[in-house]
Amino acid sequence: MALQREVAAEGPAVLAGRDIGTVVLPAAAVKLYLDASPEARTRRRSAQAAQGESEAHRDISGRDQTDMTRKASPLSIAADAIVIDTTGMTTDEVVALALEKIRCAAG
Repeated sequence: MALQREVAAEGPAVLAGRDIGTVVLPAAAVKLYLDASPEARTRRRSAQAAQGESEAHRDISGRDQTDMTRKASPLSIAADAIVIDTTGMTTDEVVALALEKIRCAAG
């Protein structure tokens, strides 16, 4: 966490993680929370890995539950985060929308 904060303090940075906006950098100028339906995340994970969709779905659901209920840095959406539902979007569409949201938030 200290290294992440050090990197962010050096200038504009993009950090990804499940607790960046709530624990690591709660005062970040712009926070994006990327979300997608479990089904979309399952399809994406299955396409990336050599595992079946049912196994990928169990992995994703289990990880979400574990991360949301853990004592240290539980997964939650920062109150001031911009939520982007990526369910029906391509990678290029997500990047374009994220950049647009960052530009708007940065003024």
